[in-house]
Amino acid sequence: MAYQGVILDVDGTLVLSNDAHAQAWVEAFAEFGYKVKFEQVRPLIGMGGDQIIPQFVPELSDEQGQGKEIADKRKELIINKFAANLAPANGTRQLILKMLSVGLRLVIASSATSQELSVLLKAAQVNDLLSQDEAVTSSDVEASKPDPDIVEAALSRLNMEPGEVVMLGDTPYDIESANKAGVDVIALRCGGFDDSELKNAIAIYNEPADLLTDYDSSPLATKAMIGT
Repeated sequence: MAYQGVILDVDGTLVLSNDAHAQAWVEAFAEFGYKVKFEQVRPLIGMGGDQIIPQFVPELSDEQGQGKEIADKRKELIINKFAANLAPANGTRQLILKMLSVGLRLVIASSATSQELSVLLKAAQVNDLLSQDEAVTSSDVEASKPDPDIVEAALSRLNMEPGEVVMLGDTPYDIESANKAGVDVIALRCGGFDDSELKNAIAIYNEPADLLTDYDSSPLATKAMIGT
């Protein structure tokens, strides 16, 4: 049975924003007196603030007090400082158009907040193709990736079974989150993670353009367990 729906990660998958998110965390923590290095936070990108903040300051939460202030500062930096310089991953728009043309239903599942999503989709140059109304973000669930909440909510939006859906993602947290929900993942290297970290994906491609080039032989078309 072919896939009927696709769950889309955004950061690192559709738009090249992972480094910007890491730098925004560095600057947001620094604003409140915490020294966090880019190299420390970059491997954690793909998680939401609920997961990242306690990694560096265990007593803080992104929902209250200083932890929330740090999370809000990071979001402000993404929207007002970094978003203008973000670029889509190569082939993003063309791949989205292809998936829509063959009748796949698409839903977004992102660890970004709902306020960030509009600027990220604009940077990815797909804001006219993907509905924010159907998106699931970290603002909609209790726990972000690698917990399965976001993927499970996306499945509910699609009203599909896990076996009918595949996820496109770029981080090990996408894969862990989706697999916990019973969903396969096609991984993209353009988020900056290496193949050893993406090994639990059913296939790995360099970027959306690479997946589009091989579309007819990819799991999107064949649902075969293939590698690249």
